[in-house]
Amino acid sequence: MKKVLGVVMAAAVAVALTGCSGFDDEPATQAAATASQADNAGSGDASAKGVIYGIYKAGDQTWFIDEGEAAKKVVEQRGDEFIYVDAKMNPEEYLKAIDNAVANQAKGIVTCIPDQTMSQVVVDKCKEAGIPVVACDDALQNDAGDKLAPWVGINAYVIGQANGDWLAAYAKDNNLVEDEQCGLLLLTMDTVSSCVPRAEGEYDNFTANCPDFPAERIFRADYDGTTDKGNVAATSVITAHPEIKKWLATGGQGKGNSPVTGANEEGTIGAVRALESAGLDGDACVVGLGAYMAKDEWNGKGAEGTCMKAATYFSSDSVGKGSVEVLYEVIGGKEFPLETAVDAIVVTPESYREVMGKAAE
Repeated sequence: MKKVLGVVMAAAVAVALTGCSGFDDEPATQAAATASQADNAGSGDASAKGVIYGIYKAGDQTWFIDEGEAAKKVVEQRGDEFIYVDAKMNPEEYLKAIDNAVANQAKGIVTCIPDQTMSQVVVDKCKEAGIPVVACDDALQNDAGDKLAPWVGINAYVIGQANGDWLAAYAKDNNLVEDEQCGLLLLTMDTVSSCVPRAEGEYDNFTANCPDFPAERIFRADYDGTTDKGNVAATSVITAHPEIKKWLATGGQGKGNSPVTGANEEGTIGAVRALESAGLDGDACVVGLGAYMAKDEWNGKGAEGTCMKAATYFSSDSVGKGSVEVLYEVIGGKEFPLETAVDAIVVTPESYREVMGKAAE
């Protein structure tokens, strides 16, 4: 297959600044929750030493490990202690960690929640204890989707658009749109609302750029965000459709039958391994999200040695650092951003070192 070089899409940074005194132009429920948090923070002292908790839904995954390390650096530079907690994708473990942070009178909490339906419970616990909380990656939000606390993460829709554009360009440049042996495999999860815009972005741009790509050659497989389950899900679809010899694959999360750009790269690495096992990796194209595992593929195998052809890169360091910086603004009673989205860009084996810098090592 012909290689596609340097297709790059940049995502914008979206920041909505809010003040400590109120949020009149936001939904009432969101404004009230955030204003209350700010009121609690106003009586605090950001310079007083204390403990910051980082409670992450899947703390054994590379993304969250790196995010936590970045958060820890900022916290320790400010003279505080950082406690990293892995909730193991278990709601009970997660709530136990929140309760422990409250019982230990945490100075503040940054967190990625495993089940967003628990958001109000978490915010209420923190509010009652007077502990500021900032969400990272997945928002703390109510049933209407209004944010209940400041959030730092990625611009999901723009990232979806970037992956959709890149996949469409690859399909067209390699004459795959009308190739009956080509299929699109979408690894999905249905539980995280922040992934819906990614689905919309990718679907909108892929179908807009490749309107003739048949819907019957788009396949969907659910997984739980881990490499092992991504491998199992991909293997199942690949085995069930021996007529497909050239796979386009992207891993992530979403709802319904919408194609989705990835929520992590663990699933896409699982797809890479499934394609290798099936002997189909030579004509396959897998696109990751985060590039924190794609870069290991490229470092270890080179551009020709893997079917991971691109990944949307955004820095876990930026999310980790940004989340605690916002937290300290809340603690200090300062004006803080209600929403902060980090930059994203599609990288390839040809461009990742220049774009990612030290993160590419």
